[in-house]
Amino acid sequence: MWAVVNGQEIHRAEAEKYYKSRLNPQSPTPSQDEALSLTLNIVDELINNDILIQRANKLGLQATDGEVEDKFTEFKSPYTEDEFQRQLKDRGVTVDDLKSDIRRQLSVQKLINREVVSKIAITDQDVTDFYNQNRSQFNVAETQYRLAQIVITPRKDPQIRNRKNDDASTDVEAKRKAAALSQQLATGGDFNQLAMDYSEDPATASSGGDLGFVPESALNQSDPALKKTVLSLKPGQTSGVIQLRDGYRILKLVAKEAPGQRQLSDPQVQQSIRDTLRNRKEQLLRSAYMASARDDAKVTNYLAQQVMESVGKLPEVATPAAASNEPPASSATPAANSQLPAAPNVAITQPQPSPQK
Repeated sequence: MWAVVNGQEIHRAEAEKYYKSRLNPQSPTPSQDEALSLTLNIVDELINNDILIQRANKLGLQATDGEVEDKFTEFKSPYTEDEFQRQLKDRGVTVDDLKSDIRRQLSVQKLINREVVSKIAITDQDVTDFYNQNRSQFNVAETQYRLAQIVITPRKDPQIRNRKNDDASTDVEAKRKAAALSQQLATGGDFNQLAMDYSEDPATASSGGDLGFVPESALNQSDPALKKTVLSLKPGQTSGVIQLRDGYRILKLVAKEAPGQRQLSDPQVQQSIRDTLRNRKEQLLRSAYMASARDDAKVTNYLAQQVMESVGKLPEVATPAAASNEPPASSATPAANSQLPAAPNVAITQPQPSPQK
């Protein structure tokens, strides 16, 4: 037993299960200090999620069977049955494990929606005040291009996260894949959906290939073929296949923004400010809510105590020889970093990162 939350136990076997799922088989074996640090973080996440699950249960906010089945179907849909079963096996979980995890995380999301999100209100005055205090942020110094991309590379990448788990492994495959996608786009295919299904860029595939606004000066530093293509497009247009040294690209020019001061009357400016203010407030309230919930809970972290008492020299973690035979307790599980789509990350102390260019 590595922790107790209001009388509910968190066992070593459970923490080690999620530790193993987060290890990258392509990376060097972590040192004992690194392994212990990651394990401590996982146990802390399990503690926080247990606290939230208990609160959700107390307020009657458990996810329904229908909600769980809908989310499970959504996770499974990009895969064939064989692919899905292989992903489960690689991750070391069963269908029941996954559904249980979905139920817990949907329940926590319901709790957060009720206790945090529903309390956030951004007024017109808030928007005006932010604009007046940050006018320089809305002065566009140079032409900017809102771009989206589909990336295809001629090599396998363990970090691929598109919905089809599709990854070309040779130049012939990459070229054929790029041509097929270009053909689908030419016949009316949805760029965002195709990027989410097939793009091989881990940073942008999940957001439909969105690169955000790219200033013209950044284009000057990019591959000349990319710059030439972007400058030739009109908003809404999609390029053909662009061959680069590292693979193939298909670009879409979503919007083009001329330099100058953007006014508060611009609906895009208003929405951008509202989104910024809402995100800030939500993260603040999430952190405060978690801190308050943790203060109200009775928590004992035995693993942390052992690490301190042994000066960080515990037996090895997450190895077959060190694995405990204790059955895992029922608790909320942190999303695992694996190819199988994980349940939504609802740990309220950790905001989702924005896609990086």
